[in-house]
Amino acid sequence: MPRRTATMLASTLMLIALLCAGVLIKVPYAEMSPGPTVNTLGDHGGEPVLQITGHKTYPTTGHLNMTTVRVTSADYTMNLAQAVYGWLAHDSIVVPHNTLYPDGTTEEQSTQQNAEEFSQSQESAKVSALRELNVPVKSRIVVASVGKGTPAQGKLHAGDVIKSVDGATVKQPEDVAKLVTKHKPDEKVDFDVVPAKKAAAAEKAGKEPTTSGTVSVTTEKAEDDGRAIVGIQAGTDHTFPFTIDVKLADVGGPSAGLMFALGIVDKLTPDDLTGGKFVAGTGTIDDKGKVGPIGGIGMKTVGARDKGAEYFLTPADNCAEAAKDVPDGLTLVKVKTIHDAMSSLKELREGHTDALPTCARS
Repeated sequence: MPRRTATMLASTLMLIALLCAGVLIKVPYAEMSPGPTVNTLGDHGGEPVLQITGHKTYPTTGHLNMTTVRVTSADYTMNLAQAVYGWLAHDSIVVPHNTLYPDGTTEEQSTQQNAEEFSQSQESAKVSALRELNVPVKSRIVVASVGKGTPAQGKLHAGDVIKSVDGATVKQPEDVAKLVTKHKPDEKVDFDVVPAKKAAAAEKAGKEPTTSGTVSVTTEKAEDDGRAIVGIQAGTDHTFPFTIDVKLADVGGPSAGLMFALGIVDKLTPDDLTGGKFVAGTGTIDDKGKVGPIGGIGMKTVGARDKGAEYFLTPADNCAEAAKDVPDGLTLVKVKTIHDAMSSLKELREGHTDALPTCARS
């Protein structure tokens, strides 16, 4: 066999072997890519994303798009060829599987967690939006969850309003844990609570729940550090002066909080926040309006620009990462709070783009 033919045959066989290896060799990675973006001011699936009843609303223009990231499922097994393609592609990134699904998290567990975070982000978006508009929002400390097999099971229930612990009024969820851990294991803790059903009935009637009773729970020792616990997670519940519903299915996680809050403000005020501009963004938000960082910022900016966004509201803690690879035609606007975002939108609609606090490459 001629040397040239033998060389070509050997090269071909080696290439085939490499391709087979790329397909057969499994690697512990997952992929992230741009997901759908949805205008919080518009419709999705045939109905408005934000639905407000019991309060006057105003027409809106432009876009305030929330952005998402599409990720491979927990049980998806990536091969070497797919990983290499993902590393080379501009519109996707490959990350260690444990980054998205730590400690063997299943698809079902991940979906449940994302749903809970999404629900909480909606609640905080409503609170921060109304407080930005100086609309009073009543808050109360509640039992968020009760651990199975813990001392509190059967005595305290999710939704119970906690008025006090051992006679001390609680104002923040963390107050409950502080008061419980003052005890030693096997000691009784007295909770002054309004049962969940009575609290729900009072809220439906537009009243503040007042009828309460004392529930005593004996503490046990925590397995990790030996502190006294009763097995509950405290949280905050709110009573709104009118109804705000977010209608958006198949989306999870907390990162749409900022854009939901801005959409609510826009619908409740005569000012047109965007001035007709296409603005997208991301960021968690808490009850006080503080904007927090999110994951997959690079994929979100790509997805936003592909849809036509010109400006992207970026959490301050994500700015450095986002600025490393900004899609052409997209301006990254740095925000730390909902008030920052409102101020930047005012500059934008008035044409003062030079005054916008943009993200700079670090």
